[in-house]
Amino acid sequence: MSAAAKMTDDHLIARLPAVRGRLTASAPLAQMTWFRVGGPAEVLFRPADRDDLAAFLAGCPDDVPITVIGVASNLLVRDGGVPGVVIRLGGAFADVAVADTTVIAGSAALDLNVALTCRGAGIGGLEFLSGIPGTIGGAIRMNAGAFGRALADVLVEVEAFDRGGRLHTVPTARLDLGYRRCGAPQSWIFLGATLAGERAETAVIAERIDQIAVKRAETQPTRVRTGGSTFANPPGARAWELIDRAGCRGLAIGAAQVSAKHCNFLLNTGGATAAELEALGEEVRRRVRETSGVELRWEIRRIGVPVPLGREG
Repeated sequence: MSAAAKMTDDHLIARLPAVRGRLTASAPLAQMTWFRVGGPAEVLFRPADRDDLAAFLAGCPDDVPITVIGVASNLLVRDGGVPGVVIRLGGAFADVAVADTTVIAGSAALDLNVALTCRGAGIGGLEFLSGIPGTIGGAIRMNAGAFGRALADVLVEVEAFDRGGRLHTVPTARLDLGYRRCGAPQSWIFLGATLAGERAETAVIAERIDQIAVKRAETQPTRVRTGGSTFANPPGARAWELIDRAGCRGLAIGAAQVSAKHCNFLLNTGGATAAELEALGEEVRRRVRETSGVELRWEIRRIGVPVPLGREG
């Protein structure tokens, strides 16, 4: 029995505050993730709106773990499931509004949708978001970037709830953003962000977004079960080059495989488990460490209870 299933037997939902949104016990997560692997959430909470989320956080027992996920494009859910409450923000947190060259985007807004909204409004400088397959909330948490820019370059401020449901409005300078890093407390749940663009011709913005789409299709595996970039680039090096030099291109464990097209991507070629994907990533790290002396850092977020390789069933 998984940890999530065992805890559900202890009736976690009965300990949680009443909500206007939806609480679901033993909720499958695999189909929500790009990898299409992983065990269930002990409880999945989809809040109706900000007030619903704030009230839930204020009333949730302190000993109940809370995990927030977005569209799970850069996430590996382990096979044993996720104990506690998994929060997934929906449409009430996905609005995108513009005023002059300022953009206010909810944390559940897709990065691509923000870029497309800016295109329609003649706001430039945010085209790079079209190359990041995730949400604004996730982009804040990891200071996501692509094609020469990162969120920190355009971020003005963020709004977030802390574990007690208290609202914080924080300017960029206080977030301690770095390469694929955000210094905000891990317990914070981002609600949205204010972004700064610049006036530009719609045709120019559209061309840049098209160029990014073409570049992604040429250099990265798309329309496959993957989790985006697996490892952060070490200082002064590129992760994919280190992985390639370590002889890992195409390396496989079970149905998990290092992409032959871009070897900083792991693939679920069909029927892979989270244990296989994580074991493959660790084998890549081991080989890179042996061949180059570099310790690769996971960029993919891994959550939940691990199950030993070969015992996922």
